[in-house]
Amino acid sequence: MLGIVISLILLMYLAYRGVSVLILAPVLSLLAAGLSGGAPILATYTQIFMTALGGYVIKFFPLFLLGAIFGKLMEVSGSARVIAQWIVSKVGEGQAALAVVLACGVLTYGGVSLFVVAFAVYPIAASLFARAGNPKKYIPATIALGSFTFTMTALPGTPAIQNAIPAPYFGTDAFAAPLLGLLAGLIMFAGGVGWLNWRIARSRAAGEGYGESDQYAEEAALATAEQNDPAPWAAFLPIGVVIGLNLILSRMVFPAMDFSYLADAVYGGITIDDVRGIWAIIAALFASILALVALNWSRFAGDLNDTLTQGVNGSFLPIFNTASEVGYGTVIASLPAFALIKQGVTGIMPDVPLVSLAIAVNALAGITGSASGGMSIALEALGSTYVQLAEAANVSPELLHRVAALASGGFDCMPHNGAVITLLAITSLNHKKSYPDIFMVAVAVPLVALTAVIVLGSMVGTA
Repeated sequence: MLGIVISLILLMYLAYRGVSVLILAPVLSLLAAGLSGGAPILATYTQIFMTALGGYVIKFFPLFLLGAIFGKLMEVSGSARVIAQWIVSKVGEGQAALAVVLACGVLTYGGVSLFVVAFAVYPIAASLFARAGNPKKYIPATIALGSFTFTMTALPGTPAIQNAIPAPYFGTDAFAAPLLGLLAGLIMFAGGVGWLNWRIARSRAAGEGYGESDQYAEEAALATAEQNDPAPWAAFLPIGVVIGLNLILSRMVFPAMDFSYLADAVYGGITIDDVRGIWAIIAALFASILALVALNWSRFAGDLNDTLTQGVNGSFLPIFNTASEVGYGTVIASLPAFALIKQGVTGIMPDVPLVSLAIAVNALAGITGSASGGMSIALEALGSTYVQLAEAANVSPELLHRVAALASGGFDCMPHNGAVITLLAITSLNHKKSYPDIFMVAVAVPLVALTAVIVLGSMVGTA
């Protein structure tokens, strides 16, 4: 047990210090194995760590790849910027925080990477906040609320990887438990916007302004629309394709088709429920990419191949970071001491497996600083156990899916989270100035939403 604890502490500390997970995950998993009874190092590395890493890549790489390409195309075509500016024009500059949250939310709900969203929306947010006299230190929390809270884990149909990971474990799709997902999304949105508006109002009443007027001119200039930008309808259409086609395929088309051939050993001996959720997102993203290219062919000006290559390259680091964390978790789960951890976690309110699942996913997401990594580790090690507990407690797989997704978006946003660090770097701010508000909108409020879903879901057993 001591080896596991030491490796977890080092993982959190060194990740916060900026050491790559690609280095940390294998080294620290082998450290834990070596300290926990002298497991064979090379065999653990090649037969457990690398096997788990490879399995994760096989299962989810298409989602990372297509998502990265789609996000890059949205960025280069100007579609992401057009959507953000259109929303701002409709909401009004007087509601700067709300406008930025909505702009980020629409883009991420449509499948655009939160990193692309941050780069695309930040200049617009800086311009809005400076004109309104709102302190710049609240911009990271505003972007965080719109980018990695309700659209990442709560809203039904979101193509975010955090909403896709539970599907093969529970036989569900991206629209699992839609009513409870909408409720959670509403709590996150309303609670987060309310908090930001209250904080901004207090700061302005105290005489605090934007605070960095020397940077405002450059940031406002970056927010100016280019003449060759697509029309708003053309910018929104690919996002509509992602959500609409995902719903149609997962709930109408695939269930009506004959997939009996999947039972053959050559296809893994599975059923359509094992792949329905992932297949629907893959097809929807692919169709949206085709639509995006067709609508913006002239805007790529012969650089389409370069743009696609950039998107492809942008998918490698995220998938291997997450897969390495899964490899780490699989090694930990293979150690004898993990049996005690498993017994302790699953023993928490066994009649209400949703609570145990939420704790396990949140804890691992917080330790790894990754929503997708923490959830993947938890489900890889305990997914089948929770299915059995849920069946005994009459809890639907859809509710398991939604709780797992929501739980991944709680303690993942601790200070060592890569997205938090990147967002602060983009905005040229630091943890001292901006992290307390990021914590409130991306950790505290989502935990309230998760609690509400667990309470209501436990009452009805499904949604």
